[in-house]
Amino acid sequence: MFDNLVAGLKKRHTTLVFTEGADPRILSAAARLKREGVAEPLLIGSPEEVRDTAKGIGAELADIRIIDPLRYRRMDALAEKMHALRGGKLSLADCRAQLQKGNYFGTMLVKMGIADGLLGGATYSTADTVRPALQLIRTKPGASLVSSCFLLVPKPGSAQKPLVMADCAINLHPSAEELAEIAAAAADCARLFEIDPQIAFLSYSTKGSGKGPDVDKMRRAAELAKAARPGLAIEGELQFDAAVSPEVARTKCPGLPVAGQANTFIFPDINAGNIGYKIAQRLGGYDAFGPILLGLNAPVNDLSRGCSAEEVYYMAVITAGLRPGG
Repeated sequence: MFDNLVAGLKKRHTTLVFTEGADPRILSAAARLKREGVAEPLLIGSPEEVRDTAKGIGAELADIRIIDPLRYRRMDALAEKMHALRGGKLSLADCRAQLQKGNYFGTMLVKMGIADGLLGGATYSTADTVRPALQLIRTKPGASLVSSCFLLVPKPGSAQKPLVMADCAINLHPSAEELAEIAAAAADCARLFEIDPQIAFLSYSTKGSGKGPDVDKMRRAAELAKAARPGLAIEGELQFDAAVSPEVARTKCPGLPVAGQANTFIFPDINAGNIGYKIAQRLGGYDAFGPILLGLNAPVNDLSRGCSAEEVYYMAVITAGLRPGG
């Protein structure tokens, strides 16, 4: 399902910065991106270490740019810009110290327009990838929060359909208003992968079968999402079986167009979301890509520390595809 996205990226020039340039998985994926003409990798790290690692795994780095923060000639400009962005919360010296780290340095390269997007997290935590983006890149106009979704792709030979699940990684206990915004962002992401979003706000209740504040929140979130984006197919609150099974939907909530065919799922909180996508990944025959960060002014994405080179490649494709105009 990535074929059309990859074909489109080959017609554009997208530079992606990788914050952990000496990681073998990053190097393998970067070499493939460059070889296939999908994106222009920019690797952060010691050039000597990066090249030694690449040689050890047989990765071809010809014409791939490597930047060492310790030797970067424009460090003064980066530090001054970061100091201004942080509004005096950090001294100029503190900014210089943080820019020695690949996550902050890479994020500032995106902020300065030297790169179009960033992929990190092969060795960093999610927080260490997201925090610099929130502090320096910030949310895009019209967005009040950063959220995330996972793209779940059926394994080869499966009859399953691709799915989007949100928010499984960023917002702990989103409000109804925040859930409505998360749904809109997830729908936009779904369309990037040629998924026509059919959005279900999930609950332990289907259209009033259960009672309680958690049910009320999901019902309210669905109402707000419908009002904000009337062109989207949205329903809630729905139990998961009513959202995906036409037979169950006919019994529990007949006549609702989204019920029984949902493909974009909005979870009530991060606990449910994280558990839900991992069940689909481990027991449902899906490959999971994400978390895909939504709502930022520029594409920044986080890798799992257990990722493979192939996962890095496809997350790079996703990141490049999220570039405005992509």
